[in-house]
Amino acid sequence: MSFIPQEKFMRRAIELAKLGGGHVHPNPLVGAVIVRDGQILAEGYHHKCGDLHAERDCLKNARESNVDVSGAEMYVTLEPCCHTGKQPPCTQAVIESGIKTVIIGSRDPNELVNGKGVRHLEEAGVTVIQDFLREECDAINSIFFHYIKTKTPYVIVKYAMTADGKTSLSTGESKWITGDAARRNVHITRGTTSAVMCGINTVLADDPLLNCRVEGSQYRQPVRIVLDRNLELPLESNLVKTAGEIPVLVFTSKESMASVSEAGKNILSGLGVEIIPVSEKDGHLNLEDVLAVLGEKKIDSVFVESGGSLNASLFFSGGKCLVNEVHCYVAPKITGGLNGGVHSPVQGVECSSLDDCVKMKMIEVKNFGEDILIRYMICK
Repeated sequence: MSFIPQEKFMRRAIELAKLGGGHVHPNPLVGAVIVRDGQILAEGYHHKCGDLHAERDCLKNARESNVDVSGAEMYVTLEPCCHTGKQPPCTQAVIESGIKTVIIGSRDPNELVNGKGVRHLEEAGVTVIQDFLREECDAINSIFFHYIKTKTPYVIVKYAMTADGKTSLSTGESKWITGDAARRNVHITRGTTSAVMCGINTVLADDPLLNCRVEGSQYRQPVRIVLDRNLELPLESNLVKTAGEIPVLVFTSKESMASVSEAGKNILSGLGVEIIPVSEKDGHLNLEDVLAVLGEKKIDSVFVESGGSLNASLFFSGGKCLVNEVHCYVAPKITGGLNGGVHSPVQGVECSSLDDCVKMKMIEVKNFGEDILIRYMICK
């Protein structure tokens, strides 16, 4: 009777892999489970960059529990590595353990692995089953797959809007469109990506910190990035004040750098701000150059929290979209609008403040192909 892998064990490995979120950059999220006769013997995952890989963590946990894993099966979400980096090859550890079958979810596109790990195992007599729940395993590592293939960060654009499509009132007021739960999730996303990016106009208008503020969490703080063509970043801004604690990278144009005094640049640098000049394109910073520099710095993901202008530049960069993912938060509120020239479902009249908007309660969400219907009831 041939061996039939069970989905529940790979799904457990996926759950374990996710525990490394925010800590393994620029490495992938990986989980592993060792099973015999339908019972889990040991579990493991990649905790943070530089630590044991999932397979070795799983085997270590088995040893510490005095569990014999010889003849057992290992479920692992990504093809085991077969080269020496910060850790020795996982394939060798698996072979030496006596594991008889390895069930793999995702294939590793890293040229140092990419099929070599499977061959190493099979040549040692280990049975390998590939592509098991591959779609689900691939989904947890979209950032890693993009970064390893392109050497540029995975770009996520986030925005919040009312049910009538407004991101702020005409006065600029935008705190707060969404509620506490949504804002907490934004902070979690900050903590699980390498960097947060905004434009200088957002800094001048909102003076943000762009850090991860989840109480009691162990999320890593993201690098803060400002696109500042003319180097206008105020010395008294929250970003500059905290640059010694959490890194701040400021991208400015090579042309503008020539007109900035050495004293001015030295002051920012002395406060911990790294200034990076890049070329211009169509009167704006060349965003492809920005992403290339970030990739060289091993920043594998960027969470963009900015205004419409920077977002538009990322979506339509010389006819090329530089965005990989969109996080669109829709709040159950109607504000109306006064801005002319923009088609909006509610316009011509606007509430005086977000506290006075028309509030609603969501009662149903339905999918129609790629479209979504959200049903709201007005709160009377």
